[in-house]
Amino acid sequence: MKTQYYTASSLDGFIATEDHSLDWLFSLADIHQSSYPEFIEQVGAIAMGSSTYEWMLRNADTIKAQMGSPWPYAQPAWVFSHRTLPTISGANIHYVQGDVRDYHERMVTAANGKNIWIVGGGDFAAQFYDAGLLEEMIIQVGSVTLGKGQPVFPRRTLSPALKLKSVLQMGEGMVELRYEVLRPAAVT
Repeated sequence: MKTQYYTASSLDGFIATEDHSLDWLFSLADIHQSSYPEFIEQVGAIAMGSSTYEWMLRNADTIKAQMGSPWPYAQPAWVFSHRTLPTISGANIHYVQGDVRDYHERMVTAANGKNIWIVGGGDFAAQFYDAGLLEEMIIQVGSVTLGKGQPVFPRRTLSPALKLKSVLQMGEGMVELRYEVLRPAAVT
């Protein structure tokens, strides 16, 4: 069981444009030819930031065309926001606010031995890192540059905080980097 940040990034380190668009990503790879199908099978709970959730609401038709449903997750999800957000009928979503530490144990229990996926922005994932809860980062880097946007992980992590575990080429447009996040006690 791990708490994982699984995301895609441009070559220059952005997961979305300044206006939170992910359009740059869809032309690079077919999700079904990536590690996603194997990854999602091992996910038991989801933690999502509000910007990602709102992007999913705005792009429900595209998500439905690619994934078969506007809310493509069977796992329970915790959506973190200080605002009241529209709900999605039939989705198992807990709308929460506050420190990620306050909800992590509930996610662990709900995951029932499977992994927790941190979906969304780099700052949201960094909150789990700051709390000592992030254990793995899986970053798929695309062969595009955005120049500006939402950073993949806006924290300073000096060696040996991240230990490269594997590199996987995915076609001609993407590479997947998998890092173990070393906790302070594990750093030597």
